[in-house]
Amino acid sequence: MTIKKGRVFSGARPTGRQHLGNYLGAIRNYVALQENYDCVYCIVDLHALTTLEDTSKLREWTYEMALDWLAAGIDPEGRDTILFVQSHVPQVTELHTMLSMVTPLGRLTRLPTFKEKVRQQPENINYGLVGYPVLMAADITLYKADTVPVGVDQAPHLEFTRDIVRRFNHRFGEVLVEPKAKYTDFPKVLGLDGENKMSKSMGNHIEIAATPAEIEERVMTMVTDPQRRRLSDPGRPEVCNVFTLHGVFSPDEVDQIEADCRNADIGCVQCKKLFAKNLADYFAPFRRRRAELASDPDRVWEILRNGAREASEIASEVMGGVREAIHLP
Repeated sequence: MTIKKGRVFSGARPTGRQHLGNYLGAIRNYVALQENYDCVYCIVDLHALTTLEDTSKLREWTYEMALDWLAAGIDPEGRDTILFVQSHVPQVTELHTMLSMVTPLGRLTRLPTFKEKVRQQPENINYGLVGYPVLMAADITLYKADTVPVGVDQAPHLEFTRDIVRRFNHRFGEVLVEPKAKYTDFPKVLGLDGENKMSKSMGNHIEIAATPAEIEERVMTMVTDPQRRRLSDPGRPEVCNVFTLHGVFSPDEVDQIEADCRNADIGCVQCKKLFAKNLADYFAPFRRRRAELASDPDRVWEILRNGAREASEIASEVMGGVREAIHLP
């Protein structure tokens, strides 16, 4: 029997169907962590409200994201994993309010992510955007998570959470668990343009639920080595995004692909066709599981409801301790 190392929490905004960047940057890691941790995974729909003005597709995006996560191997029915929707456990907004009372406003406005959002949406600097990190701290601490998988760029937010927990516990007693970071090391996944991070908003993504034909169509538009203009020109795999992804999805062939590219024995079109085939083959089991789940939407929503019930049990216990520590009547 595996002795679990602790409890992981992670959440992501509902963005609908997931792409390769989501998979390599988070989902693949979520699945692996289930082996050694109790995992609490959350679709954070309330966080989405800080930037969304049109919420008409929020339910659809939540469902599609849940489908992808479940099909990829997040397994609430077979492991010690909880999967739920953030707003289905309303205690998180209560804890958010409690934590906001020990949060310096200046600390929030100095966070790099807040400054970036101000640049992105200067006409919509709402209170929720400022308080986003406090809600994130509530997400983590409400479920007694001691471990949070993060990329290096997310470290300031987790350190913020740790600071708020220390402030709260210093004032009211050792009530909340101070989480530690578990860093993920996969580099930024570039989009089809080979320059910018893969993103739906930029249209430079490949959905993991795409059909083989759709995958090939998208892959054939990928930018490779801009200096390689003719088939006879030697390639530079180190600057080619397609080659980087071959390292993940063509592990048995990547050394030969590199040699053939450098020697001009393979062209970019052939290289991309091979990548498209291997990518489609890699996600074939995923597509089958997803189709099975999609045939019964009620099952997906029931999994999310069951997850919310399990999460609520933990949240009720934590909030009982918080209220008692604050001496609320």
